[in-house]
Amino acid sequence: MDIWTEKLFQDRSNTMLYSAAKRGVDIVGALAGLALIAPIAPIIAVAIKLESKGSVLVTLPRVSRGKLINVYKFRSMIDGAHAMKTELTHLNERIDGPFFKMRHDPRVTRVGRIIRKFRFDEFPQLLNVLKGDLSLVGPRPHEVEEIIHYPHPYKHLMLAKAGVTGLSQINGASSLPFLKELEYDSGYLEEQSLSLDVQIIAKTLGIFFRDHNAV
Repeated sequence: MDIWTEKLFQDRSNTMLYSAAKRGVDIVGALAGLALIAPIAPIIAVAIKLESKGSVLVTLPRVSRGKLINVYKFRSMIDGAHAMKTELTHLNERIDGPFFKMRHDPRVTRVGRIIRKFRFDEFPQLLNVLKGDLSLVGPRPHEVEEIIHYPHPYKHLMLAKAGVTGLSQINGASSLPFLKELEYDSGYLEEQSLSLDVQIIAKTLGIFFRDHNAV
């Protein structure tokens, strides 16, 4: 076996070990997160139903590993909010790319503002992690109509497994310029490792508990 063949086998072995360890962290982390939200999930559900009509959970189409998946979230907007998006396009505060953001989005309910503030709306995504659609850490999942506008150097992002959190999320998330977000996610894929994943998860938890204690 020549040195290049040996290196190829070593790289494959390392990749397989990392993938197995990452999946293990995903499962343990998702179960822990669901256990954390379980005591207050009924309260969130009742609050959502009392304020506005519609389901407690919504499924949002996103791209992960080159496929369309349905990402679960607690509903934070009025029923039929997505259909209103075209009416609000002229109010989009993101002018540097295809992403849509409004700090005072009229579609967001009062309960929705609260659960978004503490990121409670995102906890159901842990069900996607258990299913294997998402990882705890990875590039940010986006809609098809957003991904088609990725510049060529970042097209590979759509083929990666998206994450509940990631390098772009802990460095500003939707407040980042369009290309900067893609740079962070691309950089993660180049440098990903179990230690980096643990660092990102730890920082995510730090942000969560900081925001939770800010009230």
